[in-house]
Amino acid sequence: MKHYTFPSNFLWGAATAAHQVEGNNSNSDLWLLEHLPNTVFAEPSGDACDHYHRYPADIALLASLGLNAYRFSLEWARIEPEEGEFSYAMLEHYRRMLATCHENGLAPAVTFHHFASPRWLIRRGGWLDEKTPDRFARYCERVTKHLGDLIRVGGTLNEANIARVLSAVLPFDVQGGPWWGEAAQAFGVPADRLGLYQFVSNERARTIILAAHRRGAEAIKAAGGSFPVGLTLAMLDVQAGAGGEEHAAEYQRNLNDIYLEQLRGDDFVGVQTYSRLVVGHEGVLRPGDGVEQNQMGEEFYPEALGGTIRRAAQVAGVPIIVTENGLASEDDTRRLEYLQRALRCVVDSLEAGIDVRGYFCWSAMDNFEWVSGYTPKFGLIAVDRATQQRTVKPSGYWLGSVARANRLTFD
Repeated sequence: MKHYTFPSNFLWGAATAAHQVEGNNSNSDLWLLEHLPNTVFAEPSGDACDHYHRYPADIALLASLGLNAYRFSLEWARIEPEEGEFSYAMLEHYRRMLATCHENGLAPAVTFHHFASPRWLIRRGGWLDEKTPDRFARYCERVTKHLGDLIRVGGTLNEANIARVLSAVLPFDVQGGPWWGEAAQAFGVPADRLGLYQFVSNERARTIILAAHRRGAEAIKAAGGSFPVGLTLAMLDVQAGAGGEEHAAEYQRNLNDIYLEQLRGDDFVGVQTYSRLVVGHEGVLRPGDGVEQNQMGEEFYPEALGGTIRRAAQVAGVPIIVTENGLASEDDTRRLEYLQRALRCVVDSLEAGIDVRGYFCWSAMDNFEWVSGYTPKFGLIAVDRATQQRTVKPSGYWLGSVARANRLTFD
């Protein structure tokens, strides 16, 4: 048996996103999209996990497992419900959440924007409008002035490349069908100006999103934020199949490298990885019938994390925090094996001299998984949808024990 002791300040946590767990985020763009007649969302988010009200018990439960950090997001649509109108009550709500983390010994890692946007922003063109970076910076400044003294790690935007990743891996066009036109009409914008963060993958959106990160990070620092600030990316471990070397290089460039290059000089990059992307001579190779898959249709391949950590370190050249990693499965024994093998990759990276500063499992609890609804189960903690009762899974206890010991034992 081998024992590896992690650095003394290593962050061990679980992650959530406000829209996925808080419930009733009715002023957001996603709430509207979930309720369109021809929506692509499997179901509406509704009460979600009612984390908005239940966060004290949820945070205490995470701490009791042995974790020392909690990654969660602030909801822009709650904090700035109309442009320029900031809610002191909502800022105070999140301040209480941050204080609760500290009271329970959890370092708060805060994401300023995790997919959901205020409706007013989308009505103005959203993530296709050149004024959005300045609007986002204003929001970041206000939040940091109110909350910054309690934040320990800050992420501007979640998965800045998500739209490009989805366009590469989904078996359908997210902008196809009647729902896109319905959404544009609902927001009062032309269909080609519907700037939804998760779904618009063109060059204009990429430029504006990266500009928003830069402006947001500058605003956080200028407002007195003394914590490290970075950006998270949805990173697939791109690998070449037979004859696919040239195409794989293109995917690596378009999905990962073009973003990582813009993060040189940042305090860290957040790596968020679930599986690999195998590319053959004709394009992406889907997992075959005999290949184990998660509930999202991705290959069960924990070792992808090692590949993406190495790529991020090589191209961005900044410290790494694994801000999301986990498995969508009803079978918690598979989740446990996934986590064990993924953490081996973290150990290998550290032993290779890569500056990895933390690991956050996705997710803290079973929650609303965007267009897939409540079917995928990523959580370390199960949530009864009828009663909101929480039940820790064996994988949660295991990860907590590793965190408490700050040591991984493996063959």
